[in-house]
Amino acid sequence: MMNNYRKGWALRYLREAKAELSAAQKTPYLAPSLILEAVRKAQAAIYYSFGDPASIEMIIYQTLQRKQFINDPILRFLVEIERTIQQIARSPRLEIEKVIEQVDDFIQMTSEIVELFTGESA
Repeated sequence: MMNNYRKGWALRYLREAKAELSAAQKTPYLAPSLILEAVRKAQAAIYYSFGDPASIEMIIYQTLQRKQFINDPILRFLVEIERTIQQIARSPRLEIEKVIEQVDDFIQMTSEIVELFTGESA
């Protein structure tokens, strides 16, 4: 059962991720930084849905350092999210339309996860 604190933060980060992506679509010159913020906020929404964000983040970074095959599908999903964020952050030139489409899909998936855990949609 999710407590109200985590529920509130998960929903807030999801709303903010959607707003950042919308702003990226409207202001192409700011799109790279807005896209990165949208993905990070969606990631935070997922972390709050699953449990303690600091603990989850630590587990993910430890898993990334080990560079081993990940059996657990949820952990593998979270690690792939982190790898995607790192890739976006390192890319000097992004194909904005393509990345916006991918991030939109990711935010939709995040919405489903948050709604599953909170029972509410943002």
